[in-house]
Amino acid sequence: MNPPMATAASVPLSPAAIPPFGLRTVIGCLGMLLAVHVAGFNEHVTELGLSDLRGAMHLGHDEGTWFISVYEAFNIAAMAFTPWFYMTFSIYRFALFMTTTMALLSLPLPFMTDMVPIVILRAMQGLSAGCLPPILMTVMLKYLPPPLKVFGIGGYAMSATFGPNLGMPFEALLFEHFGWHWLYWEVLPLALIALVMIAYGLPQDPIQLSRFRGFNWRGFLVGVPSILCVVTVLYQGDRLDWFRSPLITHLTFWGGAFFVGFLIHEWHHHSPFFRLQYWKSRDITMSLLALVAVLIICALMNEVTTTFLEEIKGYRPVQAAPVALTVALPQLVVLPLVAALCNMRRVDCRWVLGIGMILLGLSAWLGLWLTSEWVRDNFYIIQALQIFGQPMVIIPVLMLATLSLGPSDGPFISGMVNMLKGMANALAFALFSILLRRREHYHSTMLLDHPGMIHRSHGMAAAASLHETLSAQATVLALVDVLVVVIVICAVFVVLTAILPGRVYPPGKEPRGPAPSPVLQPASAPAAVF
Repeated sequence: MNPPMATAASVPLSPAAIPPFGLRTVIGCLGMLLAVHVAGFNEHVTELGLSDLRGAMHLGHDEGTWFISVYEAFNIAAMAFTPWFYMTFSIYRFALFMTTTMALLSLPLPFMTDMVPIVILRAMQGLSAGCLPPILMTVMLKYLPPPLKVFGIGGYAMSATFGPNLGMPFEALLFEHFGWHWLYWEVLPLALIALVMIAYGLPQDPIQLSRFRGFNWRGFLVGVPSILCVVTVLYQGDRLDWFRSPLITHLTFWGGAFFVGFLIHEWHHHSPFFRLQYWKSRDITMSLLALVAVLIICALMNEVTTTFLEEIKGYRPVQAAPVALTVALPQLVVLPLVAALCNMRRVDCRWVLGIGMILLGLSAWLGLWLTSEWVRDNFYIIQALQIFGQPMVIIPVLMLATLSLGPSDGPFISGMVNMLKGMANALAFALFSILLRRREHYHSTMLLDHPGMIHRSHGMAAAASLHETLSAQATVLALVDVLVVVIVICAVFVVLTAILPGRVYPPGKEPRGPAPSPVLQPASAPAAVF
């Protein structure tokens, strides 16, 4: 029987291929971390100043929504397939090329007025930005020594906790003081710094173009369109009223069919982009599900706060920024502390995960007292619980996903984790849109049926005042319903944490005795990546 073809990393890396750890390596890893944060800032451009961008670039409301969804679709699709490409073109060259591409594409964007080139440029930006998080995950776990790998996981976790909460205040300041053009150009100085650090610090591993002989073309050509369709449905579905729209119906049917075919193909292919057999492991199943859940929780709670302050209280982004900074800045201290805690052999990361979920649930529970009288200061205690809850969930989840695998499983799990990370944000967007719209309609109807409302609506001024009051109150009640959903999700995952995953130990601190074999390690395993 002929041996199977080479898989994701067909050329073994000798120990000499990984340079000794030192200050130069640290600078390279930090440069990669900065590049990922820059990509995150670029992603949230349209969320902050979409109204102003539409006016300046002569875009309508519907065009503006496509401006967002096209970027996200290509961003998530890139995350899924990046590991194969950085193993082929080398991490060093691929990281430099994608960071440079993302930055340069921002230069002409403020001067574009036609929809087609705008969408093409944003799609290419989304593609280049989506390639960076999987590279960061591999860099942190490949080049850091075993005692520091958990801190590398904490560094990667910053892209899910620190970056999104810092991005809005940073962009709000640029938007208010320098103009809307800098919503695009903000990436230029930061990307330049990241490029210098990456070029200096990351090792120049060899190019392996021979891997194209075993490229999984069928999986790539089926998988990319399916992901683009699914993400577009999630971002555009509620606006187009879901299956009442022929576009959403066709995208759902064909995208879903292609995605199922892609998963079946990956299950049986000798050189898959994803090794779906990992889902047989309880640790990996729990970690991937919990990753999706916590990102949905964080996104929903952030949307609740932002929607309330901007729509109910009328805050501008710069006025709402201190609430996000309350979560962002303490992460610089809390994330290393949680990583140090999880790096202790005596500490079971499952307990840390469970406590983190409880803190997030408690944060949402405190939000159930939300009323239209709240102001920015009322959210600080809720944000304080998230300061500790978010890293206490993200770091154990990533430990369960990566440390229970063999060193050669890196490309497979990296692409899967990052694609699910992006897909979780799309799911959170769709879930929030559905809950807010439907619950707002429900509460509006209930409030209108309340005795005495008819008698208060005589006269145009009274009717307008009543409409404004009812709309605000219905929105507040809908936001409270969103927080109820968050509490339910947290409760479910506290239970799953107690029964589903097994324990994983920090690198180099495993219990004595024969080491457990890597999860589902095939005979023709790819070479070490981490």
